Amino acid sequence: MKRLDTVLAVIPARGGSKGLPGKNLKPFAGLPLIAHTVLFAKMCPGITHSIVSTDSAEIAEVARQFGGDAPFLRPRELAQDDSPLWVVLQHALEQAERQDAIRYDAVLLLDPTSPAREPSDISGALRRLHQHPDADGIIGVSRPDFSPIWHCVMEQHGWMADFHPDASRYTRRQELPVVHRINGSLYLWRSEFVRSRDEQTWRRMGRHLMYEIPDLRAMSIDTAEEFARAELLVTGGLIMLPWLAESRTR
Repeated sequence: MKRLDTVLAVIPARGGSKGLPGKNLKPFAGLPLIAHTVLFAKMCPGITHSIVSTDSAEIAEVARQFGGDAPFLRPRELAQDDSPLWVVLQHALEQAERQDAIRYDAVLLLDPTSPAREPSDISGALRRLHQHPDADGIIGVSRPDFSPIWHCVMEQHGWMADFHPDASRYTRRQELPVVHRINGSLYLWRSEFVRSRDEQTWRRMGRHLMYEIPDLRAMSIDTAEEFARAELLVTGGLIMLPWLAESRTR
């Protein structure tokens, strides 16, 4: 069975952001947004080493203030609006392996804009990948509160049309197949897969399993409205962040 003894967590945090400028440093429930993922990674025993990949010296410094490692500044060509995240991940893996003199077994992508993960999500995903040596990766998903098969429509020749071709087959909600959405909470891959694939083929060529996370915690922050909604869930007590409580006792 392929082992997963060494896991590199990569936290991508580009300085520029059109949807919500400065979002990675914006205070979220009392801490900079980037700090939540840095502190979260430190609570996950399955992670061997976590690094922040950023082109911003300010983000790197804030990450270090919370115990994070930002060992390099990302090259400018990998920090553009259209820079593929897969190439950023490959660059981070290459840099970390050279610095640490180690060949990592797996790579975990933790986007700072999804701050409501729990350490058990990572241990569960690692365990699932270990149990399935034929899988290339594990993708975080959740069940939306509506069925895309039944409720998603589009305009076709000026008229409303079903987005899913089988939508009209189902007359009862209970008959609908269970559908999940990729929610951005976690992406876990075997490092050999990361090295050997480009950004155009990882979804088409890879064999992936799902790791389900409750939809309440499946936040992905890209706009001011999403930021405010996510922060309200945390400050209102609907979502508990264990590292937040720990940081307040220091």
